[in-house]
Amino acid sequence: MDESGRKLSAGVVVLVGIAYFVVGFVFAALANPSVQVRAWRLAAWVASAAVFAAHIGYEHFRLGNPPRAIGLRAAVAVAVGAFLVALAATVHASVAVSHAPYWRFLLALVAWPVITAVPAFLVALVAGAALARLSRKA
Repeated sequence: MDESGRKLSAGVVVLVGIAYFVVGFVFAALANPSVQVRAWRLAAWVASAAVFAAHIGYEHFRLGNPPRAIGLRAAVAVAVGAFLVALAATVHASVAVSHAPYWRFLLALVAWPVITAVPAFLVALVAGAALARLSRKA
């Protein structure tokens, strides 16, 4: 892959990570206590799953990446999104009155990306391998 292809791929990973953050932020803002919060959370999960599936499809069909690269790029995108959500929570905790210890928010800056990236890598790796196997048969 040439230099422009690497930049494009890195840009896609960052954009997908930002998309995860936007989904989380928007759906959290829509889920106020007077409305069915579980429905908004489920909608956020469905929207995130759609972004995840589209990213895996893009990496496989458009960029032609192998399963391990698909898993790695999907995991990094998920980690970027989780980091941005943790960062927003940390900023909110620093300006709003919060009863939770502030160190928990700082810990979330590391923990959330790791906790979300590991399963995302495994799922994307399996999905990439399945797509590769199906592509070989076709």
